[in-house]
Amino acid sequence: MHEIIYNHNDLSENDIDSSVIRTKALIINSKNEILLGYSYHTYQFPGGHLKEGENILECLQREIEEETGIFISGELNPFLKRVEYHVNYLNTDRNKKIIIYYYLIYTNEQPQLDATHLDEQEQAGDFKLLYVPLEKVDDLLQKSIPDNPINEIIVREMQDVLKYYREYL
Repeated sequence: MHEIIYNHNDLSENDIDSSVIRTKALIINSKNEILLGYSYHTYQFPGGHLKEGENILECLQREIEEETGIFISGELNPFLKRVEYHVNYLNTDRNKKIIIYYYLIYTNEQPQLDATHLDEQEQAGDFKLLYVPLEKVDDLLQKSIPDNPINEIIVREMQDVLKYYREYL
């Protein structure tokens, strides 16, 4: 598994006030389209936060099923780990470490919206799923940056992952 680390302010582990572990999936179909979630004017790869007692594969399986209704099983291994250290994360005066494990899932299984289990925040943000041709996803992400202040961080993350996917997988 490849690892990308961003620590522009040379934070040590002692400088970190909180950390979060997430899993995300690049779900790609045979038409070379990638499945994206959209909520609060932000595009994201399906996935989410690790809950206490879960391993990263269990987290991925739960999050994918909750957000897409697609059940994934079997042995899956992350292809990329991205670690980012943030000073004053989102102007909270707290330093945060974010670790995200990325998985690659090739499937033609369609999202089952009636089988999703969206949390209150996803429901409030009018969560939607859409397939986007891989050759158009970068433009879509770039155009979304002004729509939400967090998009600059999220788009940079997604573009890093897509670049790695295109170059090495």
